[in-house]
Amino acid sequence: MADSGLSWVAVRGVHERASDHFWAFMEDRSVRFLPHRYAAMFFTTLGQVIAGRDDPAGRRAALAVLGRMYQRFGLQPYHETAISAALVDTVCRFAGTAWDPSLMGHWERGCRRALRVVERAAGVIGDGPQVLVGEVEARTEPVAGVAVVTVRPVRRLRFRPGQAVPVGTPRLPGVWRWYSPANAPRPDGRLEFHVRAVARGVVSPLLVSEVTPGETLWLGPPADVGLSVAASGGADLLLAAGGTGLAPLRAMVEEVAAAPGGRRVMLVVGARTLFDLYDAVALDKLQDAHRGWLTVVPTFSDDPAVDPAAQGDLLTVARYHHRPGQAVYVCGPPALIEAARVRLPATGVAAGDLHLAVTFQRALDSARWGQPPPRQPAPQRDQCAGDRPAEA
Repeated sequence: MADSGLSWVAVRGVHERASDHFWAFMEDRSVRFLPHRYAAMFFTTLGQVIAGRDDPAGRRAALAVLGRMYQRFGLQPYHETAISAALVDTVCRFAGTAWDPSLMGHWERGCRRALRVVERAAGVIGDGPQVLVGEVEARTEPVAGVAVVTVRPVRRLRFRPGQAVPVGTPRLPGVWRWYSPANAPRPDGRLEFHVRAVARGVVSPLLVSEVTPGETLWLGPPADVGLSVAASGGADLLLAAGGTGLAPLRAMVEEVAAAPGGRRVMLVVGARTLFDLYDAVALDKLQDAHRGWLTVVPTFSDDPAVDPAAQGDLLTVARYHHRPGQAVYVCGPPALIEAARVRLPATGVAAGDLHLAVTFQRALDSARWGQPPPRQPAPQRDQCAGDRPAEA
């Protein structure tokens, strides 16, 4: 039996030519909602959703991107036929030896189903900032396996500190991952992302080791992930950051610095060893600039060489510094979030004061992202769409 996944891998390998064909197919039929500069982003993301070979977090990111494009570019349900025809024809033409006529029906039905999910996603996320492209200005690797990537979008991305942004690279088109900017919005629009190369990951190793200055990155619409200074209601803040979970919490510190209001902030930063504390220079600068109200406390879970006062588990140290009335924010790996969900309320942190980052790891919520009742699938065809009369 033919493998639809192999056909998609083959097409993705020549995605620039395939995307041009996809766009031209619709242009030739006067379906002109999609600007050419976004054709590759739209085509490869839609194809990835149809292929279905991504984790829940990546799928959510892809649907957020497509949903926002659906809104901003004025897609309508009646575009479904033309988009499906263009996509099937493109896959047929560019899959090479991985193509088999029996895949025609799979791709057509899959495209129609995916577009209905995208329509639902568009209704959930509503209108907002458009998807953007940005140029990588710098990539540094302060410690092994962690990169700080600075990106300048073609225009400023509207976001709030603590939000997460879908990020994709044309090196692996259509595959998206969530990253939170490590800075509050800047006048020059630059964004700083902290990326750890994840074992068996596909996007993070590219961003850490291969992406170079001058390359393009794709940026999707920001999403709330449970980290918002506004949710604290003016209370003092206790921020607990594990690994690159530091990024959104550092952005929140910058937000407080931009509008000081008398609140105090305690930032506890956890790392395994001193050499794993990748953002030490920036943290020192923050501490020096805001000593009146900011305290940065690094803690190390597995480094006997550091001062005993700096040794300890992140959540234990955070609980030690907790004071009644503080708003507590925790961001880091999913295991840290789940531990905080259990341990902190059990040790006296009020549930209403605890804010945990969303990890996007659970399965898609069918009530929000699910499909409407299925429609009748279109009949299978045994030839490329371009080899038959254009559909209305």
